[in-house]
This record gives sequence, C-alpha cells and structure tokens, in this order.
Amino acid sequence: MRRTRLGPLCLSALLTLGGIVAAGISPAAAGDRAPAPLPAAASPRTPASAAGDPARASAGLLRAMRQQFGLTAREASARLRAERDAAALEPRARRTAGAAYAGSWFDASDGRLTVAVTARASQAARAAIGSAGAVVRVVEHSARTLEAARSRIDRLPAPASVAGWHVDPARNSVVVTVVRDRRADNDVRRFLARARAAAPVTVETVAAAPRTFAAGTVGGDPYYTGNVRCSIGFSVHGGFVTAGHCGNAGAGVRGWDGSYVGEFRGSSFPDNDYAWVGVGSGWWTVPVVLGWGTVPDQLVRGSAEAPVGSSVCRSGSTTHWHCGTVLAKNETVNYSQGAVHQMTKTSVCAEGGDSGGSFISGDQAQGVTSGGWGNCSSGGETWFQPVNEILGRYGLTLHTY
Repeated sequence: MRRTRLGPLCLSALLTLGGIVAAGISPAAAGDRAPAPLPAAASPRTPASAAGDPARASAGLLRAMRQQFGLTAREASARLRAERDAAALEPRARRTAGAAYAGSWFDASDGRLTVAVTARASQAARAAIGSAGAVVRVVEHSARTLEAARSRIDRLPAPASVAGWHVDPARNSVVVTVVRDRRADNDVRRFLARARAAAPVTVETVAAAPRTFAAGTVGGDPYYTGNVRCSIGFSVHGGFVTAGHCGNAGAGVRGWDGSYVGEFRGSSFPDNDYAWVGVGSGWWTVPVVLGWGTVPDQLVRGSAEAPVGSSVCRSGSTTHWHCGTVLAKNETVNYSQGAVHQMTKTSVCAEGGDSGGSFISGDQAQGVTSGGWGNCSSGGETWFQPVNEILGRYGLTLHTY
C-alpha cells in the first residue's frame, strides 16, 4: 500500500490508526454544459458531528478559499465560522417553523442563514428564528408543498434535453434545467407545460445534456473495476462509499497499484447514484481526503450537512482539488441512463474519472461525486449524492478522526 501521498497534517493520525486507505479520495464533474455522473470514490460514515471549527482549519484550506473566493485570511476564517453556525442553526430553524418552513440558504454576502417561512408562521416563531441569528423571509409556498410538487414532476416522462429539476428555496419555486438549444423542441415544451401544471416552475438553461464520467485506466489515485476508473470518496468502517454508476454489486475492485482491494457490497444507479465497497487484502481505511499538494490532506471529523450557499471542495483522481459553493439540494438529475434523485448541485468543476470522489466542507463530509457538465479549464457544475443518505441506506459508519 502506498503511504507517501498523505502530508504532514495527517501523519500523527495515521500512526495511531495503523495505516491508510489506498487510492486517493476524490469527486467529479464533467461534460460540456450539462450534468453527468462520474466515476467512483470512497467515503466513511459516522453520526454527523458539529461543523468544522475554523480554528482547526489548515493554512492550505484557508489559502484555497482565499484563491477561490477572493478572500483575505481573516475573511476566510470568518466565512468558515459563519458556515459552521449556519449549519448548526438550520435544523433548529426548521423545527421552530414547523409546517410553515419553506427552506433556507447561506448568504455569503452577509455571512448569515436566510430562513424562508410562509405567512402561517407565527410571530413568535419568526422572532425566535431571527433572534437566533437568521434572516427571516416570508414566501408563498412551504418546503413541503414544493417538495410534493417536485415529486409530481419526478413521475413525468422527461426527454433527454431536460437536464434536471430541484426546489430552489430562494426563488420559492421548482427550477427545471433545459439544454439551451433544445428549449423550443416540442417534447421539451410538452414537459414544461405538464411541469407547470404540477408546480410553480422557473426554467434555466445549460449548454449540454448530463452524462456519466467513467474513464479509462490512467494514472492518479483511483480505484478500478473492469476498465472503469473512479475515485475514492470517504472511508467507512469496513470499506468506502462511492458512486453507483462505477460498478455493480459483486464486481471486484483494484487499487491504484493494481492489487485486489475488495468488491462492491451494494450499488444503486440510476434512481440513486451510490455504492459501497468492502475492503480487505491488506488495505486499511482512514478518515482522510487527499489535498493533492494544493492543500494538505484533510482529516474528516463528521458529516454535518452544509446549507445552500456554503463553500464546498472536492478531491478527485483526475482533476484533484477544486472548490466552489453549494447551489441547490434535493435535485433530480436526468442522465441518459435515467433520473437520479436527491442530488446536491455545486459550482465545483470535475471531469471523467473524478466520479465517486469526496465533497467536503471544512472537515465535514458532504457526499460523493456523481456527474455534471463543463470541465476544470472552462468551468462547470457538479452534483454529488449526500453521504448521510448513503450511510443510512447501507447502515454504514463514517470513519472519522
């Protein structure tokens, strides 16, 4: 097993853990302007813990945030602190608003969580949410209403030129994404008409349809199944989690050095895009995400879910380390192989072979790379399957430090 890639940040942890998981952890986005699933990655599972402490953020992570978002060191630390507070506040605000809850998102411009509620929210509930530090916005549709509407759209047959759809709490509507030069096609227009009958709809366009991003066998820190290369996301006790489109249950997995790692114990794609691989044959698991020299390797301390608007970074075997923001949650992505549900959309780029790789916010695991559009030269967007959903589906425990 290779041990040289993990930097000084993780060395003491590795000594106590007794080894590292072979193959780099990473995510993916790709294509030329439309979502697409990417090849695999591994990911650990444990109960979600509190969001990362900015005081423990590495200098490399802060430097990456400064470069990505144009921040000073103090501003980067302040943003991590604000995102940590927003992640902790979001579930409390949801409970306080009850049936009147209409979604929430992190606003980087003022460093606060915005919580949308309907007019049914009592003055006491609004005051409690505001006094906790959030901005309260009154809107027409509740989150429950919009999610039910999105579910109705899920049941509609979607043409390939419809890339996906998700609830956007800031717009208080369901956003449907369509390939730009196909918007006037009859089948797209029929789909949009039926979608509008089922939900308040906003239409966005992208340059191309979504696609998967399995890649040939090339160098890096991947794992391989057949002739497909994917990236490891996060370690779990007994293995790692990854993208479902990278392999079927029972398929054997080889590591970066060609040695046998284990096999897929469970896999789902489409409908979902997640899987997990049981490891053995001398391979270990550790709570580490590779920084690929851009930042020090990152320790994983939990899986607290970051709000929309938060910063997020991904690691992948093709394009390595890139950062961006969370754009939307619970989106249905319409790949050519079929729709995948409950995905999280980000502004992070990725390319073929990054699939299954890790998305992380601070030191909190977020999900495994599925697919996207664009590339890391011209930019793009990438979707990930949330890690907590994968852990719950297979009864796994995230490996944390």
